[in-house]
Amino acid sequence: MDGVIYSGEELIYGADKFIRHLLDNAIPFAFMTNNSQRTSLEVVRKLKRLGITVETKHVFTSAMATGKFLGDQSPGGTAYVLGEGGLLTSLHENGIILVDSDPEYVVLGEGRNFTLEMVQKAVDMKLAGAKFITTNRDPSPKKPGWNNLGIAATTAMIEEATGRKAFVTGKPSPVMMRSARKFLGLETADTTVVDDTMETDIQGGVQIGYKTILVLSGIANKDHLTHFAFKPDVVTGSVDKITFPLKWW
Repeated sequence: MDGVIYSGEELIYGADKFIRHLLDNAIPFAFMTNNSQRTSLEVVRKLKRLGITVETKHVFTSAMATGKFLGDQSPGGTAYVLGEGGLLTSLHENGIILVDSDPEYVVLGEGRNFTLEMVQKAVDMKLAGAKFITTNRDPSPKKPGWNNLGIAATTAMIEEATGRKAFVTGKPSPVMMRSARKFLGLETADTTVVDDTMETDIQGGVQIGYKTILVLSGIANKDHLTHFAFKPDVVTGSVDKITFPLKWW
Protein backbone atom coordinates (compact mmCIF):
# COMPACT_ATOMS: atom_id res chain seq x y z
CA MET A 1 0.00 0.00 0.00
CA ASP A 2 2.63 2.55 1.07
CA GLY A 3 4.61 3.30 -2.06
CA VAL A 4 1.89 1.91 -4.34
CA ILE A 5 -1.36 3.64 -3.36
CA TYR A 6 -0.06 6.34 -1.05
CA SER A 7 3.16 7.78 0.29
CA GLY A 8 2.77 8.48 3.98
CA GLU A 9 -0.42 10.55 4.10
CA GLU A 10 -0.40 11.58 0.43
CA LEU A 11 -2.22 9.70 -2.33
CA ILE A 12 0.04 8.67 -5.22
CA TYR A 13 -1.17 10.28 -8.44
CA GLY A 14 -3.66 8.12 -10.29
CA ALA A 15 -4.10 5.52 -7.52
CA ASP A 16 -7.75 6.47 -6.99
CA LYS A 17 -8.38 6.14 -10.74
CA PHE A 18 -6.75 2.71 -10.78
CA ILE A 19 -8.90 1.43 -7.91
CA ARG A 20 -12.02 2.95 -9.48
CA HIS A 21 -11.28 0.98 -12.66
CA LEU A 22 -11.06 -2.26 -10.69
CA LEU A 23 -14.34 -1.53 -8.92
CA ASP A 24 -16.20 -0.42 -12.04
CA ASN A 25 -15.12 -3.52 -13.95
CA ALA A 26 -15.76 -5.97 -11.09
CA ILE A 27 -12.10 -7.04 -11.05
CA PRO A 28 -11.48 -8.77 -7.69
CA PHE A 29 -8.67 -7.19 -5.69
CA ALA A 30 -7.33 -6.78 -2.18
CA PHE A 31 -4.93 -4.41 -0.48
CA MET A 32 -2.38 -6.86 0.92
CA THR A 33 -0.47 -5.44 3.86
CA ASN A 34 2.09 -6.87 6.26
CA ASN A 35 0.95 -4.44 8.96
CA SER A 36 -0.73 -6.57 11.62
CA GLN A 37 -1.66 -3.67 13.91
CA ARG A 38 -4.61 -2.33 11.97
CA THR A 39 -7.90 -4.13 11.49
CA SER A 40 -9.30 -4.22 7.97
CA LEU A 41 -11.83 -1.55 9.02
CA GLU A 42 -9.01 0.78 10.09
CA VAL A 43 -7.34 0.29 6.72
CA VAL A 44 -10.61 1.12 4.96
CA ARG A 45 -10.98 4.29 7.03
CA LYS A 46 -7.45 5.45 6.18
CA LEU A 47 -8.07 4.89 2.48
CA LYS A 48 -11.32 6.83 2.69
CA ARG A 49 -9.47 9.80 4.21
CA LEU A 50 -7.20 9.70 1.15
CA GLY A 51 -10.13 9.61 -1.29
CA ILE A 52 -10.48 5.87 -1.97
CA THR A 53 -13.74 4.22 -0.91
CA VAL A 54 -13.58 0.44 -0.55
CA GLU A 55 -14.95 -2.22 1.82
CA THR A 56 -13.32 -4.54 4.34
CA LYS A 57 -13.61 -7.34 1.76
CA HIS A 58 -10.90 -5.44 -0.17
CA VAL A 59 -8.31 -5.73 2.63
CA PHE A 60 -6.10 -8.69 3.54
CA THR A 61 -3.52 -8.29 6.31
CA SER A 62 -0.73 -10.41 7.75
CA ALA A 63 -2.85 -10.60 10.91
CA MET A 64 -5.64 -12.25 8.91
CA ALA A 65 -3.17 -14.68 7.32
CA THR A 66 -1.74 -15.52 10.76
CA GLY A 67 -5.17 -16.08 12.31
CA LYS A 68 -6.25 -18.33 9.43
CA PHE A 69 -2.99 -20.29 9.56
CA LEU A 70 -3.19 -20.93 13.31
CA GLY A 71 -6.90 -21.73 13.12
CA ASP A 72 -6.14 -24.40 10.52
CA GLN A 73 -3.02 -25.74 12.24
CA SER A 74 -4.39 -25.87 15.78
CA PRO A 75 -8.17 -25.38 16.10
CA GLY A 76 -8.88 -23.99 19.57
CA GLY A 77 -5.13 -23.58 20.19
CA THR A 78 -3.58 -21.13 22.64
CA ALA A 79 -1.27 -18.18 22.03
CA TYR A 80 0.64 -15.55 23.96
CA VAL A 81 0.61 -12.45 21.78
CA LEU A 82 2.96 -9.51 21.45
CA GLY A 83 0.83 -7.35 19.20
CA GLU A 84 -2.19 -5.12 18.93
CA GLY A 85 -5.74 -4.68 17.56
CA GLY A 86 -5.67 -6.31 14.14
CA LEU A 87 -3.70 -9.36 15.26
CA LEU A 88 -5.69 -9.88 18.46
CA THR A 89 -8.97 -9.60 16.55
CA SER A 90 -7.92 -12.06 13.85
CA LEU A 91 -6.69 -14.70 16.30
CA HIS A 92 -9.93 -14.44 18.28
CA GLU A 93 -12.04 -14.71 15.11
CA ASN A 94 -10.18 -17.89 14.14
CA GLY A 95 -10.79 -19.57 17.49
CA ILE A 96 -7.34 -19.08 19.02
CA ILE A 97 -7.45 -18.60 22.79
CA LEU A 98 -5.21 -15.81 24.12
CA VAL A 99 -3.38 -16.80 27.32
CA ASP A 100 -0.70 -15.46 29.67
CA SER A 101 0.91 -18.79 30.55
CA ASP A 102 1.83 -22.13 28.97
CA PRO A 103 0.81 -21.23 25.39
CA GLU A 104 1.08 -23.48 22.36
CA TYR A 105 2.32 -20.49 20.33
CA VAL A 106 4.10 -17.21 20.90
CA VAL A 107 2.90 -14.78 18.22
CA LEU A 108 4.70 -11.53 17.43
CA GLY A 109 3.18 -8.62 15.51
CA GLU A 110 3.70 -4.86 15.28
CA GLY A 111 3.09 -2.81 18.38
CA ARG A 112 4.38 -0.16 20.72
CA ASN A 113 2.53 -1.22 23.84
CA PHE A 114 4.41 -4.37 24.77
CA THR A 115 7.40 -4.14 27.07
CA LEU A 116 10.82 -5.74 27.38
CA GLU A 117 9.39 -7.68 30.32
CA MET A 118 6.75 -9.15 27.99
CA VAL A 119 9.46 -10.03 25.45
CA GLN A 120 11.40 -11.82 28.21
CA LYS A 121 8.23 -13.71 29.10
CA ALA A 122 7.84 -14.74 25.47
CA VAL A 123 11.46 -15.95 25.46
CA ASP A 124 10.81 -18.12 28.53
CA MET A 125 7.68 -19.56 26.92
CA LYS A 126 9.56 -20.39 23.77
CA LEU A 127 12.36 -22.04 25.75
CA ALA A 128 9.68 -24.07 27.53
CA GLY A 129 8.44 -25.41 24.21
CA ALA A 130 6.08 -22.85 22.67
CA LYS A 131 6.23 -22.49 18.89
CA PHE A 132 7.25 -19.03 17.62
CA ILE A 133 5.38 -17.25 14.83
CA THR A 134 5.97 -13.72 13.57
CA THR A 135 3.55 -11.90 11.27
CA ASN A 136 6.38 -10.60 9.07
CA ARG A 137 10.07 -9.74 9.01
CA ASP A 138 9.72 -6.17 7.79
CA PRO A 139 12.82 -4.16 8.74
CA SER A 140 13.03 -0.77 10.37
CA PRO A 141 13.42 2.01 7.77
CA LYS A 142 16.49 3.15 9.72
CA LYS A 143 15.60 6.82 9.79
CA PRO A 144 15.04 9.14 12.75
CA GLY A 145 11.54 9.81 13.99
CA TRP A 146 9.92 6.60 12.76
CA ASN A 147 7.38 5.35 15.27
CA ASN A 148 7.79 1.60 14.80
CA LEU A 149 10.92 -0.42 15.52
CA GLY A 150 10.20 -2.98 12.81
CA ILE A 151 9.36 -6.61 13.54
CA ALA A 152 12.67 -7.88 12.13
CA ALA A 153 14.50 -6.33 15.09
CA THR A 154 12.20 -7.78 17.76
CA THR A 155 12.09 -11.15 16.02
CA ALA A 156 15.89 -11.28 15.92
CA MET A 157 16.07 -10.49 19.63
CA ILE A 158 13.79 -13.41 20.54
CA GLU A 159 15.53 -15.75 18.08
CA GLU A 160 18.96 -14.94 19.52
CA ALA A 161 17.70 -15.38 23.07
CA THR A 162 16.24 -18.82 22.33
CA GLY A 163 18.40 -20.18 19.52
CA ARG A 164 15.31 -21.00 17.45
CA LYS A 165 14.04 -19.31 14.31
CA ALA A 166 10.54 -17.88 13.89
CA PHE A 167 8.02 -19.17 11.38
CA VAL A 168 6.96 -16.17 9.27
CA THR A 169 3.36 -15.96 8.01
CA GLY A 170 3.44 -12.56 6.24
CA LYS A 171 4.84 -11.54 2.87
CA PRO A 172 6.77 -12.96 1.08
CA SER A 173 5.76 -16.21 2.83
CA PRO A 174 3.66 -18.56 0.68
CA VAL A 175 1.29 -18.73 3.67
CA MET A 176 0.11 -15.16 3.08
CA MET A 177 0.49 -15.12 -0.71
CA ARG A 178 -1.68 -18.24 -1.08
CA SER A 179 -4.13 -17.20 1.62
CA ALA A 180 -4.73 -13.82 -0.06
CA ARG A 181 -5.45 -15.54 -3.39
CA LYS A 182 -7.98 -17.85 -1.74
CA PHE A 183 -9.49 -14.85 0.06
CA LEU A 184 -10.23 -13.42 -3.40
CA GLY A 185 -11.44 -16.75 -4.78
CA LEU A 186 -8.87 -16.74 -7.59
CA GLU A 187 -6.75 -19.38 -9.29
CA THR A 188 -2.97 -18.97 -9.49
CA ALA A 189 -3.05 -18.17 -13.21
CA ASP A 190 -5.54 -15.34 -12.63
CA THR A 191 -3.57 -13.62 -9.85
CA THR A 192 -1.32 -10.58 -10.23
CA VAL A 193 0.71 -8.87 -7.51
CA VAL A 194 1.43 -5.14 -7.75
CA ASP A 195 4.07 -3.68 -5.42
CA ASP A 196 7.03 -1.35 -5.03
CA THR A 197 9.34 -3.77 -3.20
CA MET A 198 11.31 -6.59 -4.81
CA GLU A 199 12.10 -8.39 -1.54
CA THR A 200 8.52 -8.90 -0.35
CA ASP A 201 5.51 -8.94 -2.69
CA ILE A 202 7.39 -9.35 -5.96
CA GLN A 203 9.60 -12.13 -4.59
CA GLY A 204 6.57 -13.83 -3.02
CA GLY A 205 4.58 -13.55 -6.24
CA VAL A 206 7.40 -14.97 -8.35
CA GLN A 207 7.97 -17.87 -5.96
CA ILE A 208 4.32 -18.92 -5.93
CA GLY A 209 3.69 -18.44 -9.65
CA TYR A 210 1.67 -15.20 -9.84
CA LYS A 211 2.17 -12.49 -12.43
CA THR A 212 4.00 -9.51 -10.95
CA ILE A 213 4.04 -5.76 -11.63
CA LEU A 214 6.71 -3.63 -9.99
CA VAL A 215 5.90 0.06 -9.63
CA LEU A 216 8.65 2.63 -9.13
CA SER A 217 6.54 5.02 -7.02
CA GLY A 218 7.97 3.74 -3.73
CA ILE A 219 11.10 1.90 -2.61
CA ALA A 220 12.22 0.15 -5.80
CA ASN A 221 14.85 1.68 -8.06
CA LYS A 222 15.06 0.46 -11.65
CA ASP A 223 18.87 0.61 -11.54
CA HIS A 224 18.92 -2.00 -8.76
CA LEU A 225 16.78 -4.65 -10.47
CA THR A 226 19.87 -6.46 -11.77
CA HIS A 227 20.86 -7.20 -8.15
CA PHE A 228 18.09 -9.79 -7.89
CA ALA A 229 18.03 -13.32 -9.29
CA PHE A 230 14.35 -12.91 -10.21
CA LYS A 231 12.46 -10.25 -12.11
CA PRO A 232 8.89 -8.93 -12.31
CA ASP A 233 6.80 -9.48 -15.42
CA VAL A 234 6.24 -5.74 -15.81
CA VAL A 235 8.05 -2.64 -14.50
CA THR A 236 6.17 0.66 -14.62
CA GLY A 237 6.26 4.09 -12.99
CA SER A 238 3.08 3.81 -10.94
CA VAL A 239 -0.35 2.18 -10.89
CA ASP A 240 -1.53 5.10 -13.02
CA LYS A 241 0.55 3.64 -15.88
CA ILE A 242 -1.05 0.18 -15.74
CA THR A 243 -3.33 -0.34 -18.73
CA PHE A 244 -6.07 -2.90 -19.22
CA PRO A 245 -6.29 -5.54 -20.41
CA LEU A 246 -2.90 -6.50 -19.03
CA LYS A 247 -0.62 -7.42 -21.91
CA TRP A 248 -0.05 -11.08 -20.97
CA TRP A 249 -3.82 -11.59 -21.22
